[in-house]
This record gives sequence, structure tokens and C-alpha cells, in this order.
Amino acid sequence: MLKDNMLEELIRDAKTAPKSLGYKLRNNLITLEDQEEALTSPKWAYYFAKDVPGADIEVCQKVAVKSPGWAYYFAKDVTGANIEVCQGGAIKKPVWAYIFAKNVKGADIEVCQEQAIKEPEWAYHFARDIQGANIEVCQEVAIKDPEWAYNFARYVKGADVERQHVRRTD
Repeated sequence: MLKDNMLEELIRDAKTAPKSLGYKLRNNLITLEDQEEALTSPKWAYYFAKDVPGADIEVCQKVAVKSPGWAYYFAKDVTGANIEVCQGGAIKKPVWAYIFAKNVKGADIEVCQEQAIKEPEWAYHFARDIQGANIEVCQEVAIKDPEWAYNFARYVKGADVERQHVRRTD
């Protein structure tokens, strides 16, 4: 008897309790009226712009680009995203500068490279994977760390192998 009452109370409470933004998105209950709440974080601004027809893309983008990862996803997935604005947010961290250049059509390779080469690992990946990368500039940074210097000489076409004393095996 007590169990039945508890279950009924839980069901009644669940129907009247406020729903989180995530719950609304997952259950297709979100509306344009929820945009203000979505603007409280880069993650929710991204999902709102991506999944809610009629969302104010520009306003959502301003919030999403505050986080490098969400700036990247916004550029990649949201129709109507301003690639240049998203790029400005994404390149705040070398890893996201690399990922942005690799996966977003219209990315400014030079601008992304400038930020990606702040760390030897991403200088290596940038030179290896990004068409139009300045190999010489990337190598200058990659050789500062022995692991990435080795990988650079071995796997990056156009690397100055003599400079690093590592043999390529093509």
C-alpha cells in the first residue's frame, strides 16, 4: 500500500517538475522560448542552434565560441555559422586550431597554423595532415621535442631530414 502511494507521488512529481534543457533536447520538447536558457553555456548554445529550427544562430554563436571545442563544433555542424568567427574561438588552443584546419571547410590555414604550432605535437600533426601547411615553420617548432622531431622527420613529406639526423623510411 505504501509503495503504491510513493509510486503515484513520483509520477505526479515527474509530470510537474521543471525539465532541464538536456531533457527537453533529448525528448524533442525544446522550443524557441528556451533560447535564453540555452545561452548560459557554450555547449547548450551549440545544441540549441544545431537542433532548434528558428534559433538565432548569431546570438548562439557568440556564446558557443567562448569555448574552443564548441566553436569548432559550431562551425562544423551549424548551418549558417560564421566560419571566421568560429575560427577565432577555436584557435585559442593548439589542438583545436589543428582540428579546425583539418575538418572545417573554409578554415584559414595560415591563421590556424599560427596557433597550432605553439606546441611541438600539433606542429607535427599540422605539417603531416594539413594541405597548405608551411612545413619549414612547423618543423622549427616540432624539433624542440625529441619525440615530435623524430616523427616529423620520419612521417612528414618535405621535412628537412638532414637537419634532424633521422632517416626516413618511405
